[in-house]
Amino acid sequence: MPYNLPATRVLMNNLRQVMAEDGDSRSRLDHVVRLIASTMVADVCSIYLREPEGTLLLIATEGLKPEAVNKTRMASGEGLVGYVARTAQPIAIEDAPRHPAFSYRPETGEDPFHAFLGVPILRTGGVTGVLVVQNRTERTYGEEEIDVLQTIAMVLAEIVHALVLAPAQPATPERRGRSNGGGNLKGRIFCEGLGYGRAVLHDPVVPAAKFFAADQVAEAARLDQGLIDLRASIDRMMMIDGAALGEDPRDVMEAYRLLAHDTSWSEKLHEGIRSGLSAEASIDRARREHRARMQSARDPYLRERLHDLEDLDNRLLRVLGGEDSKPKIQGDQNVLVARRLGPAELLEYAKAGLKGLLMEEAAASSHAAIVARALGIPAIGGIEDLTTRIEEGDYIIVDAEEGSVHVRPDDVVYDAYKSRVALRSERQAAYAALKGLPAKTRDGTHVSLMLNAGLDLDLDMLDQAGADGVGLFRTEFQFLVSETLPRLEDQIALYKRVLDRAAGRPVVFRTLDLGGDKVLPALNLQREENPALGWRSIRFALDYKGLFRRQLRALVRAAGDRPLTVMFPMVTVPDEYRQAKALLLEEVEWSFRKTGVRPSKLDLGVMLETPALGFSMQDLAGEVDFLSVGTNDLLQFFFAADRMTPSVSDRYDLVDPAALRFLKMVAETCEKAGIRLSVCGEASASPPVALCFAALGYRSLSMAASAIGPVKQALRNVDLDAFRTGLLERLDKPNGSFRNQVLALAAEHGIDTADS
Repeated sequence: MPYNLPATRVLMNNLRQVMAEDGDSRSRLDHVVRLIASTMVADVCSIYLREPEGTLLLIATEGLKPEAVNKTRMASGEGLVGYVARTAQPIAIEDAPRHPAFSYRPETGEDPFHAFLGVPILRTGGVTGVLVVQNRTERTYGEEEIDVLQTIAMVLAEIVHALVLAPAQPATPERRGRSNGGGNLKGRIFCEGLGYGRAVLHDPVVPAAKFFAADQVAEAARLDQGLIDLRASIDRMMMIDGAALGEDPRDVMEAYRLLAHDTSWSEKLHEGIRSGLSAEASIDRARREHRARMQSARDPYLRERLHDLEDLDNRLLRVLGGEDSKPKIQGDQNVLVARRLGPAELLEYAKAGLKGLLMEEAAASSHAAIVARALGIPAIGGIEDLTTRIEEGDYIIVDAEEGSVHVRPDDVVYDAYKSRVALRSERQAAYAALKGLPAKTRDGTHVSLMLNAGLDLDLDMLDQAGADGVGLFRTEFQFLVSETLPRLEDQIALYKRVLDRAAGRPVVFRTLDLGGDKVLPALNLQREENPALGWRSIRFALDYKGLFRRQLRALVRAAGDRPLTVMFPMVTVPDEYRQAKALLLEEVEWSFRKTGVRPSKLDLGVMLETPALGFSMQDLAGEVDFLSVGTNDLLQFFFAADRMTPSVSDRYDLVDPAALRFLKMVAETCEKAGIRLSVCGEASASPPVALCFAALGYRSLSMAASAIGPVKQALRNVDLDAFRTGLLERLDKPNGSFRNQVLALAAEHGIDTADS
């Protein structure tokens, strides 16, 4: 068998020497293809580079006509080479010219060659080129040969990047980082703001120096120890309180654990070591394959499994790398770039200082988006091909006011950015001057402006923003950032700190809002087609009464003899509220029997997130103290538009006649029932929207700290009664874009709507 492991190891060593050689890129690439052709006993070895527009350029060959290099181009998807690039999968053909996808290029002189084997060159999650070997004879390439060529392609990815791509985009000491602008990317705004800095890639990167194993026995032992440590850490995640979990078999976490113990996965990694790769390089090869397959996978279950496998690859790389595997954050001018990110990971980065956050996948990163808002980090998500278009060290402008990213900006873009930062600073200074003043309209209506929070550090903003209290404390964050369920004592300690730091100002604790896009590894047990409409929030809590009661007990114990305000999320029918209230009252009495202390006042509320509850509020008269509108979920349920689907998430607007009429009806019902009205969704952070809520009778608005200044300025400048009259007139006879009508009305009242 000509394709043997010792020969592959020799090739790896030879390729390493090529990386260390002097000389121009053309001669070194020629050396590379000669080495590969010799090792694979092939008549032809060719490298095709994927260009930005998707075409595939022949950049090196052994066996085809040399004059075709840098001239022969294949269109995206054209021929067998295009097929490999499009599918990110290898293809082996016994007689290529007879294949229906074959594209004949006479300038290459490929007429005599029949057998064809092509594999994708993968880097940072995308296809950057194709590696091809060909033979004159008709023959079938075996699985071992395909595997060997894929291993070679992984190493080749770094060589091509070092010899071709990196020199074409040299790093410079100036602020752009590269000679030409890298273009603009678009995404969804997660936290408004402007940021500028160097890109720091979240995913572990395997340096070229670590591709090859000097001692295979020692390298195999390193991998085995790494797998042992990885599996032990996952087993620890599984060791949770059974009483809190109830009877569910924990299918999802068990499946994840089984993947970590899957012998086929570990054997695949050992194959890489036997071929001459280091443990890190072998894992990286598997990770590239998982990512490429994920991009083309349509089946949701397969994508989820590939997500899990990629996560295991990343975890194992970090286990092996230790401190060296952590991203190198230097100084305070950094922009974090990630495909996916968990809230705990973002908190770790935030300690080092970040100027911006960019994420590729919006839905998987929703917790991180909320944490970014809490930290005040300009953040944009849902950016397609993000990690294939940004390199470590690139200079980046994060424009989280417009939802755009400028990669390697030129002087004109950078100067415009500086001007906008200066203007934003002027506005912030004007808002800061209002900090100690009440949000009181010109005609004397007072509106409470509250802070949305979920972390200890959020409370630092209470005084800085001049908030009247905490209108929404998201209690689930303590669960999301921990690998195990927080103990009762830990929950009590957190809630006590929140109440202490609020210093007598009201705090609205929202009970656990898990499920949907808030995945708790230890408890997210069911795979659902539409998790936003599924088993989540109060539905989840009422089914897991042990877990729910533990949280309620912690809230009661933390309050002691102070007032306690609790809000239940996603209540759909009155009976759900009544069940939750009954459990809370039982915990109050249990605590009183044990400690002799109970909250001096109990204030209970419901979140309006499902339209059904809006038509049931009269049934809760005398039972519930307040209602708080959760605009994020209410908007998606009201318009049947998934907020995590970019194509529809921005299609519908809360400033819409139907939505505002619904909110007006709810306000009138609650006023008759003696139920206080508030808002805790992100929409109230917009001054025109806040004015609409205030005009409809909502007297408490909760938002991110950065929004309190602009909203307070708008409220203090408006005659609310006159604004209400104008709003109702327009609601009665809407004409064209209703948001534009509201913006025009606000402008008539002297409200700045430039950023709305």
